[in-house]
Amino acid sequence: MTPERIAKLREVLDRRQPDLTVVTDFVHKQRNTSAIVRNCDAVGIMAMHAVVEKSSYKAFRGTAMGSHRWVKVERHESLADALSAVRADGMQVVAAHPGEGSLDYREVDYTAPTALLLGTEKAGLGDAAIDAADHCITVPMYGMVSSYNVSVAAGIILAEAQRQRLAAGLYDQCRLDPETYQRLFFEWGHPKVRQFCQERGLDYPELDEEGEIANPPDWYAEVRELLERRETP
Repeated sequence: MTPERIAKLREVLDRRQPDLTVVTDFVHKQRNTSAIVRNCDAVGIMAMHAVVEKSSYKAFRGTAMGSHRWVKVERHESLADALSAVRADGMQVVAAHPGEGSLDYREVDYTAPTALLLGTEKAGLGDAAIDAADHCITVPMYGMVSSYNVSVAAGIILAEAQRQRLAAGLYDQCRLDPETYQRLFFEWGHPKVRQFCQERGLDYPELDEEGEIANPPDWYAEVRELLERRETP
């Protein structure tokens, strides 16, 4: 990797926000889902949760601009499973729902561990999702249309979360544990080797100070020997 590439990867990893995420509840339009992934990457979100049928989700590369490489999408078959996952991480659930009693989206404290919950494009969130939320929020509108596109709404709300977190200094220091940081640095910097290792159940090789595989001839020789032993009856 070039020094510029290494610097960029470290710059992004140093600003990742492990306690901020998005949950989408059956957002069926795939372009919207990919646009939300792109929004997540832009504000430093590491992973999002999508409640969606396994057969119906695809990454639209043109819309996401490669963001699926940088943001992990955890798929769930029910909203209950997705909310259980974010609750286990100690996150508050903030539901985008323009109903009676909803707060202006700027009134919520996004410096706390937060999961932003978004519903379908037409129906929005169901009663169960609203009941499960700690806060319901709305983005004020003054035109004839009644709601923003779901990916646009996500971008507006996440921009406010980013603003609050910047003011609180949450982007000023790395917030990832060392193991996660090194794993992501390797996976982002060496995607082909990552895939090779994952497909064969191999440990990742160590990297040198330049971000390259340390002593690659020895590592490749060890890998060949290991794979040959596996194939030997």
